[in-house]
Amino acid sequence: MAAVEDHPIAPPSTMPYPPLHADKKFVVLSDWDGTITNRDSNDYMTDNLGYGIEKRRQGNLDILSGEVTFRDEFRQMLQSVAANGHTFDHCKEVLRNNITLDVGFKQFYGFCKANDIPVVIISSGMAPLIRAVLSKLIGDEESQKIEIIANDADVDADGKWEIKYRHPTSGYGHDKSQSILPYRALPNPPTTFFFGDGVSDMSAARHADVLFVKKKPGMDNDLSAYCTREGIPHVLFEDFTHALRVVQRVVEGKLSVKDALALGTA
Repeated sequence: MAAVEDHPIAPPSTMPYPPLHADKKFVVLSDWDGTITNRDSNDYMTDNLGYGIEKRRQGNLDILSGEVTFRDEFRQMLQSVAANGHTFDHCKEVLRNNITLDVGFKQFYGFCKANDIPVVIISSGMAPLIRAVLSKLIGDEESQKIEIIANDADVDADGKWEIKYRHPTSGYGHDKSQSILPYRALPNPPTTFFFGDGVSDMSAARHADVLFVKKKPGMDNDLSAYCTREGIPHVLFEDFTHALRVVQRVVEGKLSVKDALALGTA
């Protein structure tokens, strides 16, 4: 994708992008881990199969403070899983057995389908793992209808693996803004909703029309902390049931984008 005016240097992508939904009035773009799902699958792998929660959490805090890049720290997290002898297929099965869906996502997705609103997953995780879990949670047929823009994995014949970044020259590894900004550059851009929860969503936070930030009691909530620190307007939501109430009012013309953001909490 070409760079657009408010983000002049687009990092080269190692993978193609799907076509833009240029004819739609609304587009939903959402993080996967910890947003559509109830827990972050990469955190789960690192905490239980890799070097553990304490080192992983410190790494996330270092990303949030700008001491390290997401790309480099995230790679180390995943390398700790592979270094402990866990094959890619084993990781896939562990996640299929332990990752669950946000309680309101199926209802939210149903509303989007009924109203011709594309739902696109924008993730810093690896597409094969996301697809494997998504197919279990909503079924193979339905999962194939949801586009996934993510990183990939290089997997050896012996099962050893490493993340393959979409944007290896970017400190984000996957610069999620590059899935939003092309919509902003269209002659008649759709209203874009972005949903996220953590440090991997920092690259997207400033660019959607309405930013929804998932806030989970007792969890990390790093995107919320980042947006508060940077003064980025956003709507907090606990699950997609709450978010749907706001999105529905915007789609029906009962609430403007400005007024949606002014709500603060869904």
